Amino acid sequence: MSPLSEYAAWCLAGLLLCVALLLLRRPAARLLRLALRSSVGLAVLALFSQVSHLLGISLGVNLVNALILGALGIPGFGLLLMLQWVLQ
Repeated sequence: MSPLSEYAAWCLAGLLLCVALLLLRRPAARLLRLALRSSVGLAVLALFSQVSHLLGISLGVNLVNALILGALGIPGFGLLLMLQWVLQ
């Protein structure tokens, strides 16, 4: 393989990567925002688990609960509390 064709292949791959990034900009931003909000939700669940024994309520610190908090926010926290109450 000649150096010129190798260079052309790398340029084409870089161009395809740029096009893919432009097309996936909005979905990638939404996924990043959900990941950040879910990490904050996980931190809230961890803090809540420290004081939950005082209130008599317990929520699991796991990825599903963190994703619910990340997607729904404070209403998601209420939903998790109500679901915990119903299932007990």
